[in-house]
Amino acid sequence: MTLEFLQAYWWILVALLAGLLVFLMFVQGANAALWDRGYDALRKRMIVNSTGRKWELSFTTLVTFGGAFFASFPLFYSTSFGGAYWVWMLILLTFVFQAVSYEFQNKKGNLLGSKAFQTFLVINGILAPLLIGAAVGTFFTGSDFTVDKEAIARLGLPSERIISSWGNSWHGLETLADGHAMLLGLAVTFLTMILGNLYMQNDIEDEVIARRSKKAVMILALPFLLFFLSWLVILLTRSGYAVASDGSVFMEKGKYLHNFLQMPFVTGLFLAGVVLVLAGIVLGISGKSRRGIWPAGLGTVLVVMSLFFIAGFNGTAFYPSRTSLQSSLTIRNSSSSVFTLRVMFFVSLFIPLVVAYIAYVWHAMGKKRITKEEVGENPGKANLY
Repeated sequence: MTLEFLQAYWWILVALLAGLLVFLMFVQGANAALWDRGYDALRKRMIVNSTGRKWELSFTTLVTFGGAFFASFPLFYSTSFGGAYWVWMLILLTFVFQAVSYEFQNKKGNLLGSKAFQTFLVINGILAPLLIGAAVGTFFTGSDFTVDKEAIARLGLPSERIISSWGNSWHGLETLADGHAMLLGLAVTFLTMILGNLYMQNDIEDEVIARRSKKAVMILALPFLLFFLSWLVILLTRSGYAVASDGSVFMEKGKYLHNFLQMPFVTGLFLAGVVLVLAGIVLGISGKSRRGIWPAGLGTVLVVMSLFFIAGFNGTAFYPSRTSLQSSLTIRNSSSSVFTLRVMFFVSLFIPLVVAYIAYVWHAMGKKRITKEEVGENPGKANLY
């Protein structure tokens, strides 16, 4: 196994984890529906109990995604997580809100009350996908950092071995002022809300929730398409960060459009994903099937993977620097050693077993749909929130 093969292999795995993460954030999308005043206290608790059976999957996938990046592309991890730390800290904080809310909202002696913790779930449901989408958006717009690649081999005091540094005191919060990146963040937010409502249709047995989630999908589809198509048009017409054969980075007009044209398999993956997402939305609006979450979920994974492919493959810098063009990170210059990648390759062969276990647990937990009788008659049951 060559270094080039292992680098590509791990970028594909990172892309897959990113796709699964966005899909599993249907948990956040469903929790965002708690703001809907059309749901009474019982139905809100039904929603929380439904997402409460799956929330660990999205959080675990987020941690795994970060861990995979750290192990396979450590220079990105140290640059982004160490430089744009306010964005990542806010993302983690919203997930802490989520975990605490599930645990304590119905505990005896809760001083804040269940409504306060449900508000925390709504905050997580909106901010988490918004910030994650915007952070990924910087893969295409660039960030304000510099990398001293010679420092990797330099010895001396810790202050003399600083590899990367952030160019401003906002440390990632400037992403919120990046219009193009925020378009992707907004698109991801509305997509997760759509996925959340499709999930509720599939997992909760209740006419009111079925009717309101159907209406919500119809309303959310328009802003999602508006933000995503706007982001995509800008992406395909803007200059991108290309990498020459000698490793130098330069700006190329229409780079991401060229990537799609020069990698037809990725284009097919992207188009198939878009069609599946639209099919899931149509099913959710029509009410003919409660299984819209599955085509929409699979389509989400395919679209996200294809976007990661055009960000990193075909001679492209996946984490570009606006401050210092040659500091931009590529799959080749930011990966671990061939030994580390090779060892992790064999470890990754156990991933199908983990996926099979998750699928089994998912099936076991979702075998019985949530009903108001179950939630209303069993307020003290351990698996109810």
